[in-house]
Amino acid sequence: MTTAPGPVSVAQQALRHPLDPDPARASKARAVFALGLLGALTGLFIGGVVPATVALQLARQARREAYASGGFLTGGVWLRRGERLAWSGLVLVTVSVVAAVVIGLVRLAGVPFGHDYPTNMN
Repeated sequence: MTTAPGPVSVAQQALRHPLDPDPARASKARAVFALGLLGALTGLFIGGVVPATVALQLARQARREAYASGGFLTGGVWLRRGERLAWSGLVLVTVSVVAAVVIGLVRLAGVPFGHDYPTNMN
């Protein structure tokens, strides 16, 4: 079925109240994505725990605000991407800490325990 070219009639358009705000991207969504990316990039250096944690806290606030806005705040895709990056940054921090502890324990196990006396002493 084809439609005739031209403007759509007013009766077919959804009517909006004139005081309704225009949909806008939430600024916190960009911040969550940026902090999540920073957390993922610096996750192996243990410093990624701070931006990743802040990103997850901002994501909670942004989700609450988006829900309360009734659909006028957008940016859910950037929010989800930022959360995923933040969680991957926290996973990388965990892997780094576990690897450092294991390496430290292996090196500590190779060191003799107690005093190392010469062989001619009883």
